[in-house]
Amino acid sequence: MMEVLEARQSSAANNEKIINIQNLSVWYGANQALANVNLDIQKNSITAFIGPSGCGKTTLLRCLNRMNDLIPGFSRSGTIRIDGEDIYSVRDVKSIRRKVGMVFQQPNPFPATIYDNMQLPIRENLDQTDRKKTREIIIDKLKSAYLYEEISQRLNKSALRLSGGQQQRLCIARALTIEPEIILFDEPCSALDPISTMKIEDLLLGLKERYTIVIVTHNLEQARRIADYVAFFYQGRIEEQGSFMEIFTSPNSKLTRDYIRGVF
Repeated sequence: MMEVLEARQSSAANNEKIINIQNLSVWYGANQALANVNLDIQKNSITAFIGPSGCGKTTLLRCLNRMNDLIPGFSRSGTIRIDGEDIYSVRDVKSIRRKVGMVFQQPNPFPATIYDNMQLPIRENLDQTDRKKTREIIIDKLKSAYLYEEISQRLNKSALRLSGGQQQRLCIARALTIEPEIILFDEPCSALDPISTMKIEDLLLGLKERYTIVIVTHNLEQARRIADYVAFFYQGRIEEQGSFMEIFTSPNSKLTRDYIRGVF
């Protein structure tokens, strides 16, 4: 336990930022969802967005790979830079989404075999037609998601036959096939049982060695267990941000203290 804590403290001491958000405000029509958000996200770390429902967490998450572009009435001001590049000045949005993968709240495997679920993004994004190389990538990513040993004899069976936890790990493995730098998770455990949740958390702790992870979670204990950094959102603003130790042991804001104590 102490080794895990020391490793997280070491991650929280990392100063190499991969995402820089400056003065970001977002509207859906006349409704303002985010106001003047400023945040740096460090490379090879887990950053958790916490806060009550409707406070802007998922809106910010979806800005990081420009998924909000698809929502009618969406507009924004301010900048988001990934590796120093302003993502809203990039014309090829697909290139952003190759760099920034996403896993959703509900597992969403395609109604196809496990193998085909893994193969489709490889074909579409990597232009990979070599069958042997494709299979090597699929097996490698299933192993990275701690899933291969459980399903190695069922690769040609429907992905919809997997349990909820296995489906979510399949979606994570599928996101890994195109080698993103960053993976976004929107409450990935909210529909899962405690054992499946524990497997996903262990998986995320392992994945941060190779990827940068940003997770929206309403589960404060989950944020406490896995996050290196925490940003607390309230009414469209970041009320407080810092390392997991700072936020959970000595927050500066009364709102943060009240939220962590369960007052609201």
